[in-house]
Amino acid sequence: MLMTFDDVLDVATVQRFRTQLIGAEWIGGAATAGSLSRAVKHNLQLDDRSALAIGLGNDILRRLGAHPGFLSAALPERIHPPKFNRYTGGGRYGIHVDGAIMRIADANLTLRSDLSATLFLTDPDEYDGGELQIETPFGAQAVKLPAGSMVLYPSSSLHQVTPVTRGERVCAFFWIQSMVRDEAARTLLHDLDRSIQSLSARTAPDDHDIVALTGIYHNLLRRWAVV
Repeated sequence: MLMTFDDVLDVATVQRFRTQLIGAEWIGGAATAGSLSRAVKHNLQLDDRSALAIGLGNDILRRLGAHPGFLSAALPERIHPPKFNRYTGGGRYGIHVDGAIMRIADANLTLRSDLSATLFLTDPDEYDGGELQIETPFGAQAVKLPAGSMVLYPSSSLHQVTPVTRGERVCAFFWIQSMVRDEAARTLLHDLDRSIQSLSARTAPDDHDIVALTGIYHNLLRRWAVV
C-alpha cells in the first residue's frame, strides 16, 4: 500500500520549519546508514540529538496523532522519532531497503519497521531531480510532493532518491510499527474504515448497517492487532 496525504503540515507550519532550518548544522548522512546502505547514501542530516530535530519531530508527531487518514492507514503502535535530511549538489540515495528492526535509544525501545514515511518540506519547483522512487508490484513509482505533504509506503520496498541537480530537497522521514503487522490485513481494515466513514456521512448515526459494519471492523482489528 502506497498512500499520499496532503497538508499534513499547513503552509504556515512549513514556513516556520523552513525558517528554523536555515543555518542549521547538517552532518553527513552516511554516518547514520547501515553497513550496506552507507556506500549509496550521499546526503546531509540533522543531528538526531539536536534540540531543533527533537522539537520539529515532536511537532510532526503531535499532528500525526490528530490526522485521521494517517491513523486509519497506519494503525500505529510505535513511531520512530522523525529525522531530517537535505539533498543538494547531486546528493542522492541509491537503491536500498530500510532496516527491519530499529533502536529508539532514548526510550530504550526497539521498533519493527512496517511502514516508512517521507514528509516533504520543499516544493517540487524548488529543485530538479530528488524523486523518491519506490518499487511496487506494478513497477517503480516516482513520488515528488508539495511541501507539507507525505507519502506512506511499506518499509520492505526497495526505494531510492534520485540525484538533486538543482536547488535543495529537504524532508522529514520516519518509520512506523503498526498494530497490524500484515500488510494485506491492514489494507483491508483501511478500506473498510473508509467505506464506513463515507456511508456514515450519508446516513443516520444509528443506522443498523453502519453499526454492524463498525462492529465487523473492530472485531477484525481485535483479531489481527498485537498491542
